[in-house]
Amino acid sequence: MESHGLPLTAVDQASENALSDAWITIRKRLWVILLLSVLGAGWGYYKAVTQPRIYEASGTIEIRSGSTNEFRLSSGTGSDNTFPIPTQVALLKSDTLLLNVARDLNLANDPRFMGPSPKPRNLDDPIVRQSVLGSMQGIVSISPLPKTDIIRISCSTLDARLSADIVNRLVKDYITRSFQSRQEAEQRVTEFFSHQLDDLKKQVEASQGNMIDLQKQLGVLGFDPNLNQVTNNLADLNKAANAAELSRIEAETRYKVIAGTDPSSTTQEMDASRTSPAVISLRTQLNTARARMAELTANLGPNHPQVLAVKDQIAELTRELTEEQNRVLVDAKAAYIAAKAEEDHTKAALEAQQDEAFRLRDALVNYTLKQREFDANRTLYDNLSQRLRTAGVQAGLESTEIDIVDVAMPPIGPSLRPKSTIMMIDALGMLIIGVVLAFVLDSLDMGLRTVSEVESVSGLPSLALIPRTRRGSPEVSHLSLVYRSLVVLASPRSQSAEAFRALRTSLLLSVAGGEPQTILLTSATPAEGKTTVSMNLATVLAQRGVRVLLIDADLRRPTIHHRLGLTGNVGLTSVLTGSATLKEAIQSLHDAPGLDVLVSGPVPPFPTEMLSSQPMQKLLDEARSTYTHIVMDSPPMLSVTDSIVLAQQADAVVLIVRQGKSSKHALRRARDLLMRSGARITGIVLNAVDLNAPEYAAYYGYYGYSGYGSEGVDSKSWDPRGWNKRDGGKP
Repeated sequence: MESHGLPLTAVDQASENALSDAWITIRKRLWVILLLSVLGAGWGYYKAVTQPRIYEASGTIEIRSGSTNEFRLSSGTGSDNTFPIPTQVALLKSDTLLLNVARDLNLANDPRFMGPSPKPRNLDDPIVRQSVLGSMQGIVSISPLPKTDIIRISCSTLDARLSADIVNRLVKDYITRSFQSRQEAEQRVTEFFSHQLDDLKKQVEASQGNMIDLQKQLGVLGFDPNLNQVTNNLADLNKAANAAELSRIEAETRYKVIAGTDPSSTTQEMDASRTSPAVISLRTQLNTARARMAELTANLGPNHPQVLAVKDQIAELTRELTEEQNRVLVDAKAAYIAAKAEEDHTKAALEAQQDEAFRLRDALVNYTLKQREFDANRTLYDNLSQRLRTAGVQAGLESTEIDIVDVAMPPIGPSLRPKSTIMMIDALGMLIIGVVLAFVLDSLDMGLRTVSEVESVSGLPSLALIPRTRRGSPEVSHLSLVYRSLVVLASPRSQSAEAFRALRTSLLLSVAGGEPQTILLTSATPAEGKTTVSMNLATVLAQRGVRVLLIDADLRRPTIHHRLGLTGNVGLTSVLTGSATLKEAIQSLHDAPGLDVLVSGPVPPFPTEMLSSQPMQKLLDEARSTYTHIVMDSPPMLSVTDSIVLAQQADAVVLIVRQGKSSKHALRRARDLLMRSGARITGIVLNAVDLNAPEYAAYYGYYGYSGYGSEGVDSKSWDPRGWNKRDGGKP
């Protein structure tokens, strides 16, 4: 996929991986999918050839809605959805209607429908009824025509006449049932509204009686607020009350002024003079007498008889003035009291008139409510009476809402589905089942097949994958069975040789701080190819020009000496028991310079104790001083504990996993055992990989460049007979 310089996001990568894994699963289980598809097509062909002769009859009806809504008792708006098509389809499919058809046509005892029976069948029997109903549901099809109000009714049986009879009877029973249902509904509505009309009539009469009683109580024949005298009287009394209050205020003010003023004050004189002519006259005479006395006193002296006479006159006038002023005060008080009484009387009359007005207002409100109640009840009564009179017409008009468009006719010939269609449908169904089964089988497969599975299960890196060398392949077909294990020498340009060189590179770069010296190869279970990997790894390490020692540490089932054609009398156990030295036990290979082999030797009684002994440690120390790399082939971990003992003395531990054989559980168990022992696990090698499998055909195609950049002898020209199998021998 071209990325145009932009990295794929995690989501894109995950999606791409998921699609790739799905395609790999399909290719891997393609035989299952193809087999099921072929079986499906064959089954479809068999069904097409043996399918019964089915006769299908069909008829159509039209559901007309909204034509007589003006006659309905309800106050609807005349919607065209009075009879929705889905509702009618459900009614046509109802169990009740189908059983009615079966009962009308006596289908339970019709041999064309249920087959012959030695005794009559009864639809009242639950078993017979359920059987007939199930058959009816299977042969009757109800389907509305798109964008129309037409429904198509079909029936498929083994008899042409029976198919047509069932369709026509179903239509007839449906129309009858629909008409009866509407009639019953209208009858129920009519009865309901009849009861409602009786109640409304009583309410109208009661409302009318309440209005008459109110009119009698108020003494009026009808209510018109403009003709009511109470309102006018209330206005007049309000004016009179205001005038009386004003008069009372004036009288009270005049009285208080006169009563609260000094009789000798000027203010009193002014007020008295404004209210009484006698006071004014006496005040004038008094002023004149006082002026004359002043004049006479000045001319004649205070004791003159004329002066004394005028003084007596002044005293008399003063007495008369005082009496007159007292009389004016009494009159002012009387006027104030009278004005106060008038004001109180007027206000009392006003309050009484207001109470009457409020009472009248409440009565008017009550009367208005009663009037409205009467009008509403009377209107509802009239409307319901009118609608009730049209209810009989409604039932008759609605019976024409369902029309028969086409009557079902017996078909001339059977209805057969094309063979190709049946085969294609069955093949497609089995194809889908095959795909699902392929994924189910893949999920149940506990074997490890891909590098990603190995890394995901173990959590360890993959160092390399070793292709499977098939028997009869050009790489090893010309070799003897003894030497086919050393592919790196037998066929140095092969895919397998390239894989072992890739393993060498990964292993040498896997340990930080330098190359690992002591390398242990083990596996979880037997027969995973660890011995083959050990021999070829030791060989490619020696091809670097360094000294390498290959040790067969599988003391229970040793195989290296058999596969390399070496003697097994003297080996590792001989050195550990002291019967031979390391130098005496080592065997060399002429065509693998730098590679020495230490076979297992005689099988000991206690292998684990021997491998964990002090002599074993001394042997490894001596070998480390002589060899650059020490490759040890050990027993499977889940069978014995020998590998755990050796792993503690190794610089790098490599787990061998055989494609399709090693299980996920075994790999996890082996990893856990190594981790608990403190072993330095370098990684995993996926062995015996089928590069032609779907999961590797494209991704690991680079192994096809088997001879790219490699040098060495031609596999066809190398003669395994030139291999010296003895210690230090020559060809």
